[in-house]
Amino acid sequence: MSDAQALPLARVVAAHGRHAFIETAQGQRLLCHLRGRRSDLVVGDMVRWQPAGDEGVIEAVEPRRNLLFRQDAWRSKSFAANLDQVLLLVAGEPMFAESQLTRALIAAQSAGIDALIGLNKIDRPSAAAARERLLPYKAMGLPVLEFALKAEPEAARALLWPLLQGRSTLLLGPSGTGKSTLINLLVPQAQAQVGEISQALNSGRHTTTSTLWYWLDAQRQGALIDSPGFQEFGLHHIDPAQLAQLMPDLRAHLGECRFYNCMHRHEPGCAVRAAVERGDIAAQRYRLYAEILDELSRAR
Repeated sequence: MSDAQALPLARVVAAHGRHAFIETAQGQRLLCHLRGRRSDLVVGDMVRWQPAGDEGVIEAVEPRRNLLFRQDAWRSKSFAANLDQVLLLVAGEPMFAESQLTRALIAAQSAGIDALIGLNKIDRPSAAAARERLLPYKAMGLPVLEFALKAEPEAARALLWPLLQGRSTLLLGPSGTGKSTLINLLVPQAQAQVGEISQALNSGRHTTTSTLWYWLDAQRQGALIDSPGFQEFGLHHIDPAQLAQLMPDLRAHLGECRFYNCMHRHEPGCAVRAAVERGDIAAQRYRLYAEILDELSRAR
């Protein structure tokens, strides 16, 4: 056992650069600095730490069960680790972008993380169009939960609570879909937790751009991890040849193509394109596949 392995474990509940807000096994929260040159701490990381005055020093990061990346203009950056599932919150007002939803689902599939889709604002007329756009995802076997967080909060809570209890769930969704409403409905003392983290990181501006960990219950069994906006997911670590495997509707037809290395674009005897022509794969889903495949191929 290394010296670091003898140190106590803690969980990262917020991170900004080389600073992290950790929570110890006893529930104490404190600001820590990362020793050494690495600065890739993310929310959900389990770390080994030791006290340093009123703060702490992180000496080592434990191996991660899984890791999600986001993409900026230059490169992929890690932003959340050790998740049990992802809840993708969408709505008809504003109408969600299928490209964002698909990229998030591919990222989760690549990391081996379960995904749920939550359709909010089903009390609005726009819900019918959103519901129709989600039909291909339901056909793939993805759970699609429907609720109205503001109109029927208790019904929404009753639907979501059993699915979130005892699990660490990353909450994602574009602005205006009701993420803040969901957090305030499910998380006791959410604003107090934000204030505590903001004060520890010494600037409120961090909390507007940081991923934050919230406990759902006093026993600290279930958690919601909130990430601002709808992250542009980093997919550049994915091999273009593996992309179809990460899209369940396309994956169902793999192995039926004439050529074993078919990329499902222009090759003769392609079972995936034949399935699109029959209507077994939605045309929009195939267009998204082609768009992402071209991006990944250019990035190589």
